[in-house]
Amino acid sequence: PVKGLDWCYDNPRLVIAPQSPYLEIGTNFTATCMIINSTEVTADDLYWELNKTIVPKEQYTKINTSALNVTVHVTGEKPGWLYCLCKKASPYFPLNKGKLIHGIILTKGYRPGKPENVSCMAVQKERFISKAFRCEWDAVGRQTTDVPTSYILYVDVTKTMLYNVSTGENHAQVEFVDSFPDHMMLEIWVEAHNKLGKTQSEHLSRDAGSFVKTNPPSDVKVISEKSFTTSLLINWTHPIASEYVRLSYQIRYCHNGSQSWTYVPLDDTAKDIQSFRLQSLQPYTVYVVQVCCKNNKEGHGYWSNWSTNATKRTPEDRPSKPDLWRIIAEGDGINQRQVQVICKVNNHITFNTNYLKDQLKNGSLEPESIPVNRSHSGSFTVLKQIHLADQESVKVFVTAVNSVGISAEESLAVSEKALELPAVSDLKVRPRGGRLQLDWKPPNSTRVSEYVVEWVSGDNIDWICGGGVTRCILEKFVCYNVSVYPIYSGRAGKPATRTVYLEQGAPLEAPAVRLKGKPGHNEAELVWNEIPQRSLRGFITNYTIFYSSGADAHQITVPAKTTSYTLKSLERNTKYDTCIKASTINGSTISSNHSFTTLVYAPGEMEGIVVGVSLGFLFLFVVTMLLCVYKKDAIKENIWPRIPNPLESTIGNWSPDYPLKVETPKDNGLCGVSVLDVDICDGKCMFEEDKASLALKKDKYLSEEHSSGIGGSSCMSSPRQSVSDSDEGGDMADTTASTVQYSSVVASNGYKGQTPNSQPQQAVFSRSESTQPLLDSEENPDTLLQECGRQSQRVSRGPCSSHAEGNGDIIEQQEVLEPLDFCPLEEDCEQVTPADSSYRPQLGGYRPQ
Repeated sequence: PVKGLDWCYDNPRLVIAPQSPYLEIGTNFTATCMIINSTEVTADDLYWELNKTIVPKEQYTKINTSALNVTVHVTGEKPGWLYCLCKKASPYFPLNKGKLIHGIILTKGYRPGKPENVSCMAVQKERFISKAFRCEWDAVGRQTTDVPTSYILYVDVTKTMLYNVSTGENHAQVEFVDSFPDHMMLEIWVEAHNKLGKTQSEHLSRDAGSFVKTNPPSDVKVISEKSFTTSLLINWTHPIASEYVRLSYQIRYCHNGSQSWTYVPLDDTAKDIQSFRLQSLQPYTVYVVQVCCKNNKEGHGYWSNWSTNATKRTPEDRPSKPDLWRIIAEGDGINQRQVQVICKVNNHITFNTNYLKDQLKNGSLEPESIPVNRSHSGSFTVLKQIHLADQESVKVFVTAVNSVGISAEESLAVSEKALELPAVSDLKVRPRGGRLQLDWKPPNSTRVSEYVVEWVSGDNIDWICGGGVTRCILEKFVCYNVSVYPIYSGRAGKPATRTVYLEQGAPLEAPAVRLKGKPGHNEAELVWNEIPQRSLRGFITNYTIFYSSGADAHQITVPAKTTSYTLKSLERNTKYDTCIKASTINGSTISSNHSFTTLVYAPGEMEGIVVGVSLGFLFLFVVTMLLCVYKKDAIKENIWPRIPNPLESTIGNWSPDYPLKVETPKDNGLCGVSVLDVDICDGKCMFEEDKASLALKKDKYLSEEHSSGIGGSSCMSSPRQSVSDSDEGGDMADTTASTVQYSSVVASNGYKGQTPNSQPQQAVFSRSESTQPLLDSEENPDTLLQECGRQSQRVSRGPCSSHAEGNGDIIEQQEVLEPLDFCPLEEDCEQVTPADSSYRPQLGGYRPQ
């Protein structure tokens, strides 16, 4: 191991400083790469790589020939590797292909934030304060998993004893040694620290009693006294001895079954007391009472929990004057009204109700008395329902009776609809200090005796009667219709109404957006319902529609009264996610997503495409048919080419069954054919002698045929190689060209005035081309030769031969003539005697040698 370590330190290497640092995110970091034990490698051969990315040379700083700095900006929370590498290879470094390398890991994090809102508490345990002292604080700033932040809680008791505890959370607990340090000063602070630094919170110095939270008062009792019908007496016991903590108290009460609490002012209960009397209560009403306490020193400390409920009913008293009101709604018939006479609830009271209706009977008014004896537990009770025409009026008289006595009479009048009196003007309703403040201008009349303020929320209705009433207590996030009625000598005038919230908040729910019908190819209509009144919690200011397809997101804001909107300029065949946000002045709520997919084609677009394509194909078909009709000859010639008819070919002239048609030769026509007298035996021998060389001559004839062809300058065209001997007939037939050339014998009248032979010419051969197959005589030339040899005849020599020797032109013309491949007519094959030794018998004629 020591030897290996010496080798490591003696060989060339790279070293980065500092080693594995902790870096603050958002700052710049500078590292130095040093070359050790090497003179071959210099700083110019080094480069840096951060997270597998080469660092630009602009960030390098050369210190000397063996050291190179780099400065990088620290970003991201994940750790990264910083490498220093060498471009050159070293023979002393076998790893990494001989290239020097060294790297460090960069651990990133944030500096600790200063803890805030440090609070501590010591709770009561049995009859004393617990020794456990628990503190909490707000952690400020960000932290990463690689560079976590830790906290230390310090509690200094009167500068004599210091307690501390470490934690990774935002709370900790200190245990005092003997007991809670009552009536002593405590100094408390929190220190936050990590690898990048440390910081402290503000120091909190208070009396130990200000951190105490006691138990709620015990033995809370409520006493009802018969002589005090509108008050209740409350008694309780201190939860802890005053030697430890001096307490102040808070009391609240409400009607049984109600959640609207009424709090007693703190100035009345700030003393160290054990009883209190509630006043201005309603007679014969059940009340619920709760009490809590806290340390009253220097205004600090924690309120205890509320005590358990203590309930009691106030004594019964003579009924007060009934608080009457009415609810007017449209009747079942035309020009009809339905009037409900209501009264505030006063339990265990009997109401006597009389009403006087403007009803003409025999010219006089008759009152009707209706006794009402009932008890109610709601906020109000309906005393009477009256169906009233628009032209009628009614006045109701009500008294309340119980076991103690009878109340004063209260009356309520409802005027004719056409005679309703003027309303107040400039009604303004605005929240202020947890209440609604109402301001209005009274009507121009001295007959107004009082005002009634009515507020309605759903099915709940309440009102306040009396002159100069300007304030009432309402609940938060509830919509109220507040109305002010002027009262003219017992008759209510027209109301002035405003809709208001005591305090607004975000809606409890957003409307559910849905699609109306089917979406189009580039648009879709969205609809939604209004939010229920119970979930509004404020006035809707606007709706915001969000719709997106992938990363492409859009939003549109519409007015509060809108319940539908059409999205336009959408993409075809695309899925969209949409939702809607309902907003008030104090918040908003977003609905769930609704998805839809636009169509590929607009309605009717696919039908239009099909019709267009069909019409196009129909037009193309019609045009094609017209072209076929007008160009049928050209089409027929290109598709079905004309083939020569064998029946119309001149080959028919070769047959002995048809008479020969002698053509009159022209001056430059073919010369007569000279015929020599040849013995049959000699001819036969000649034919057998030449038969051996027939194949070679055929090649010659074939080449001459291709060179001269039809219409050449020679006297007779060379025949096509179309026959062969019996040994080569099969192979030659396969190689025969598609076009077969034929020859026919044409009669001659002599060449340039020469007198032809006196014997009539039997046949004259001429060339023609046809695609028809060869005749049997052409397919089997040997058979034809044998027949011609057996029937040789003598033929006299033509005039051309006698003149051949004297006229070179004629001889030359005759030399161009080529032999016929077969004897066309058996009867024309005669024994000939050669008159000139320069001519030899040939197949079907003679060729000069």
